[in-house]
Amino acid sequence: MRYDLGKLNRKFEKSSAVALLQWAVKTFGAKLTLASSFGAEDVVLIDILTKIDPKIKIFTLDTGRLNEETCEVMDAVRRKYGIRVHSYFPKASAVEGLERAKGFFSFRDSIADRKECCQIRKVEPLSRALRGARAWVTGLRRSQAVTRSEAQKIEADSAHAGLLKINPLVDWSEEDVWNYIKKNSVPYNRLHDLGYRSIGCAPCTRAVKAGEDVRA
Repeated sequence: MRYDLGKLNRKFEKSSAVALLQWAVKTFGAKLTLASSFGAEDVVLIDILTKIDPKIKIFTLDTGRLNEETCEVMDAVRRKYGIRVHSYFPKASAVEGLERAKGFFSFRDSIADRKECCQIRKVEPLSRALRGARAWVTGLRRSQAVTRSEAQKIEADSAHAGLLKINPLVDWSEEDVWNYIKKNSVPYNRLHDLGYRSIGCAPCTRAVKAGEDVRA
């Protein structure tokens, strides 16, 4: 089914994250999924979404290089909401081949090597995780980076066969995110308390210094 994205975005631009997610759940049902790396935005979305429909599929990409703190918040979320988190791993043969050929830290050697590592550990597993879905929810926000400043609440994901990409927090500030977490006692990754504002694989993520971009 084709959707008039312009019309939908005009409808939801001033709507709350809850209203957008309620529409997404009603429209896509079991064909809706939430991609979570268990950063601050993602745990907010889990809290909102499970209050609407706790049966919606939530998945994460376990790259094999995650921080222990990320695994801890995954379990805290499972316990608090009584939900299942579907983990997707990179193909073992691809990781084995990469590490045998180039070692454990080839992503440090060049941009091409970094992209190769991401392709194996994140891009390919994401494609598998999204199979069968009609729409997926992300924690993307416009203020996270210049490249995201024009993001819309509902987008066509050309990288995944035109799947709809739902961004309920796109107009939220970082302060909005943390106010929600505190108000609703949402479990969060304790690395955030150490200056980590965006959290991915352990070797590729560090605390952000004063004045740096959120995703620096």
